[in-house]
Amino acid sequence: MKCPFCGKENTRVIDSRPADDNSSIRRRRQCDECSKRFTTYEKVEAIPLVVIKKDNNREPYDRAKIEAGVFRSCHKRPISVDQINALVDEVENAIFNLEEKEVPSSIIGEILMDKLKDLDPVAYVRFASVYREFKDVNTFMNELKKILDKDNLK
Repeated sequence: MKCPFCGKENTRVIDSRPADDNSSIRRRRQCDECSKRFTTYEKVEAIPLVVIKKDNNREPYDRAKIEAGVFRSCHKRPISVDQINALVDEVENAIFNLEEKEVPSSIIGEILMDKLKDLDPVAYVRFASVYREFKDVNTFMNELKKILDKDNLK
């Protein structure tokens, strides 16, 4: 590892410990030339993911878009930021576990709706109404009936 202070490549690791919920490693290093210390982080390199939109355009995967949709759906609902982040993490894990370089937005939407349905029915209906582009009240009511029927079966 190159020293950020003097540019020499003779550095050594003094301390290593997990960081960010064990998703990366924090390493404390010292330069053998100038003796200055600095910190580096080691993280698994993610596979670049491309999302195929409804109109067949392709764009890079953006976690922030999923977060924004979930936050809008959960507005004024008794759902914490930690719950939302956990849901987005689950969706992201499911997407990356597909091990595909290109994923249709429809698959991402379905995974997200399945997770939202378990978290909060109102947030689910809000998201589904935008995602599935409900055209009228009957379509909206049909989706609500599905939820109510499943709740009655429990």
